[in-house]
Amino acid sequence: MKRILHVVGARPNYMKIAPIVREMGKHPSDFAQTLVHTGQHYDDNMSKLFFEELDMPRPDVNLEVGSGSHAAQTAEVMLRFEPVLREFKPDWVLVPGDVNSTLACALVAVKLEVRIAHVEAGLRSFDRTMPEEINRLLTDQISDLLLTHSPEARDNLVREGVAAEKIHLVGNTMIDTLVRLMPLADERWRSLGAQFGLDRFVLVTLHRPSNVDTADGLNEIISALNDVGASVPVIFPVHPRTRQRIGEHGIKVDDRVKLMEPIGYLDFLALQAHAAVVVTDSGGVQEETTFLGVPCLTIRQNTERPITISEGTNQLVPRDRALILAAIRAGIQRTRDETKSTPKFWDGKAAERIVELFRELPVT
Repeated sequence: MKRILHVVGARPNYMKIAPIVREMGKHPSDFAQTLVHTGQHYDDNMSKLFFEELDMPRPDVNLEVGSGSHAAQTAEVMLRFEPVLREFKPDWVLVPGDVNSTLACALVAVKLEVRIAHVEAGLRSFDRTMPEEINRLLTDQISDLLLTHSPEARDNLVREGVAAEKIHLVGNTMIDTLVRLMPLADERWRSLGAQFGLDRFVLVTLHRPSNVDTADGLNEIISALNDVGASVPVIFPVHPRTRQRIGEHGIKVDDRVKLMEPIGYLDFLALQAHAAVVVTDSGGVQEETTFLGVPCLTIRQNTERPITISEGTNQLVPRDRALILAAIRAGIQRTRDETKSTPKFWDGKAAERIVELFRELPVT
């Protein structure tokens, strides 16, 4: 039996790890699982909602690290994770994505000679000013198994000197979650559509400091949304950081831009699936809209998910009012048939490939 310790640090990690936990649970004679939540991003109400919606067990351990600077948060996760690792003595630590918890737990594991599997390995924006890029680069260098979700990730890893035999193209576990929960999201849409009375609308999600922390940059985005709202409803579930910055900078949001509190995964998925255009700076949303065939405008200079552009629906847009407005209007005119494309292995079966791979690995 292989002892597997899964790390969850932020909400997007839930969608990446949940399918693997579920699939390994089908083989109780092969796997003993432990789920650790670092508490890097933790709100009890939202986290409870996510665990319930994903039909995922509550964490066995919550490190309750909380927020802080990158250095402080990474260090605190390491300090609190080390005794957990010594207690549970796993054969493998699975770390998803690129948050501080990913790197912190991987560093602890490698120093204690515990093998590491990185879920979503090999993604690169080639922008080292992004903290997530540093987390990705370093985690990949110390991982023993690199589980990629798109072909270009392998190229990135090989170019960086990672041994080819460590790299496995398995697909996108976040899409596994989407596929499983889409029927429930469709049910949610019946009430959401009736609630908002929506036929055609633009969905927005923004949280990155580069977009929301400066008054000029955030004002460019909000001004474009205000203009769009004159003709098409804009639905904007607002991240707490973004709402705070809107207030601090005194930015006017038109009444036709509907600001909402953050919502659960199923409601957000339902809105994504029925939006005319999604405006975002989220990595996961770029992937989900690609699978759904929904035009996506990513307000960033780069993306670590280029396959969402080359094979999907995604388009990078600078933080410029006129360019954002033009891109939204053009996106509204696109049809689903023109945009729909699904990358290889984004089929709802990535977790099955991962678990089969682990079942074949020797126990040491």
